[in-house]
Order: sequence, then C-alpha cells, then structure tokens
Amino acid sequence: MTNKELLYIEDALGHECFMKSCSNKTSGKLQDVNLSNYMKELEQKHTELFNKFLNLL
Repeated sequence: MTNKELLYIEDALGHECFMKSCSNKTSGKLQDVNLSNYMKELEQKHTELFNKFLNLL
C-alpha cells in the first residue's frame, strides 16, 4: 500500500469513528423511540464500515 492510500484509510477511520460517536450520543438524547432506534442502526453501520476499513490494513 502506498503512503497516500494509508493516509486515506487513516482519514476514513477517523471519520467513521466520529460518526459512530455522534450517532451514539444522539441516540441517547432522543425521546422519539423510532428516531433513537434509527440512530442506533446508523451507529452499527458506521461500526461495520470502521471495521471494513481497519481490515484493509
């Protein structure tokens, strides 16, 4: 892997970690059950994407 590709993966990992964290915090603050569940689904999706990027290394 080139240095540029590694930098891209590192950046993508940071973005996915941030999105996962935001989804987690938001789902805990929401009172609407359906919306909270949707945010939990987004958190799971970002966790999966994070793991996929991590497996590239």
